[in-house]
Amino acid sequence: MATNETFSSRFTREAEQPTRSTTSCPECSGDLLPANHETRCRECGLIVDEDLLDYGPEWFDSPENSSQSRTGTPLTAGRHDRGLSTEIGWKKDGQGNTLPGRKRSQLNRLRREHRRSQWRSKRERNLGYSLGQIRRIVSALELPESLCEQACLLFRRAQGEDLCQGRSLEGVAAASVYAVCRCNGLGRTLEEVSQLATCSRTDLECAYSAMNTELELPTTIPRPQDFLPQLAATLEVLDEVRHRALELATLAEEAGITSGRHPRGFAATCLYRASHEFGYGLSQQEVADSANTSTATIRAHRDCLCEVLEDQQ
Repeated sequence: MATNETFSSRFTREAEQPTRSTTSCPECSGDLLPANHETRCRECGLIVDEDLLDYGPEWFDSPENSSQSRTGTPLTAGRHDRGLSTEIGWKKDGQGNTLPGRKRSQLNRLRREHRRSQWRSKRERNLGYSLGQIRRIVSALELPESLCEQACLLFRRAQGEDLCQGRSLEGVAAASVYAVCRCNGLGRTLEEVSQLATCSRTDLECAYSAMNTELELPTTIPRPQDFLPQLAATLEVLDEVRHRALELATLAEEAGITSGRHPRGFAATCLYRASHEFGYGLSQQEVADSANTSTATIRAHRDCLCEVLEDQQ
């Protein structure tokens, strides 16, 4: 038996077999018994100390009955190889020792060949480049990691359906991010995504239209409530103003006046109205600038909202 196996089995037997401790219980002065990662009193059952660290490997039922130990980082859809890539180090070995010059030259040659053989096909190279674009846009928009995974999976699905042929890869990558925002009800507009993408807005719109039609995406209709959190954070309003704006947007939606109107502009109008109700008095110009709209739109939506409030009274 190898030395590590002997140590492992010996450690397991010592952990499973309880041993008597020389210290006593602080409550009843009884004997302490360490077992199952905790030290308890034999008499009163008081848990004096516990150690929840598991020093062994993590086990699970393997369908292939191969190796049951699970190690390494989890798989991710944000990498072209799902996170199973291998990288060659530079100046030190696995023990932290500095490599000699001849060995470093050899590793440089191996690293160059490794980069050349990293992509098995042009399709995989395009996938790696596009997934990098998705991660960059998601990071710039400050979206959660879960949405990044969804956008990467959506791009893989679009590539599998041959929707990238004849279209810009940057446009399909940006359209994947925008489609995920639409499906999850997040207030992100085409202007925001197109400004961060390395493609034109026309390419983004064409790619999104094709993905929405061919993949039958479960996109939702944009609502003013979806844009309120971002606008409130941009204008730095208080929570009471934001909650009141949410109530106004809900009343307007129930009254049916949000239909056919730009949701971002109407959300800005609700914030404008709520700020005046609490005496903060946001100007029409700064509200319109935050929503990328005009002051005439703010005034038109304000008049419709005032009519709904008068009918409620």
